[in-house]
Amino acid sequence: MQASRTALQAGLGADQWRNDPTPFLGLPFQAMQTRHAARQIAANALDGDGFWYVVTPNVDHMVRLSRQPHLRPLYEGAGLILNDSRILELLARWDKLDLPASPGADVVQSLFAHEVDQEEPVVVIGCTASEITALKAKFGLSDVRWHDAPMGLRKNPEAIKKAAQFMADNPARFHFICVGSPQQEMVAIAAAEHGGVSGVGLCCGASLDFLTGKSRRAPEWMRRSRLEWLHRLTNEPQRMVKRYLIDGPKIFTLWRTDRRQRRKATEQR
Repeated sequence: MQASRTALQAGLGADQWRNDPTPFLGLPFQAMQTRHAARQIAANALDGDGFWYVVTPNVDHMVRLSRQPHLRPLYEGAGLILNDSRILELLARWDKLDLPASPGADVVQSLFAHEVDQEEPVVVIGCTASEITALKAKFGLSDVRWHDAPMGLRKNPEAIKKAAQFMADNPARFHFICVGSPQQEMVAIAAAEHGGVSGVGLCCGASLDFLTGKSRRAPEWMRRSRLEWLHRLTNEPQRMVKRYLIDGPKIFTLWRTDRRQRRKATEQR
């Protein structure tokens, strides 16, 4: 999987892609602004010439990886790792690291608004029929190929294989995998290992929920103030209270541990 990332970066060229990633919390992030990331993803979404995928870890993902390190290869196998979190952006800044937030929802919106041709096939794994209808209407899409993945995907390897096979059977530049984490990363790596899938997979969680109006995203001022988590907590308290009030604060302990390890590694050079 590291070889696939190296090949991808080589294809982009040193002036377009930061070949030296920003290591943070144990993952090699690429420090990209949203619009730049969308342009580079589109430039390398090569239909018929192999498959690679994009992951956008946030605080929830990083805390989960600390508890379940066996999931780490799902992220390490990605061709591009973008920072989905303004909290991670702030923690990195405290360490004098440039790691701008490129939220998956913003990257996906930029792709549909500026990069996806209305006539080209687009694959969506997950979501609902009403969301697909809304997505087609909003962006004037004529060929959306939808796979209605079942619930409990994480514990259903056959369903993951079926999702990957659907991607192989429906060639497209863009595959939007919207089944939540880590299920979407499992589908993405299954597609990468399939051998017959082409294009790029976007592990994009609830991005299409926001784009189609199924879920209401935090206002821009809350996002800029790093308060999007508070908006989601107040709108979905039963679902989000554990994520944001119990698990989320653990990121500070992980950050302090990671900072000590990076400093130690620097001193030993």
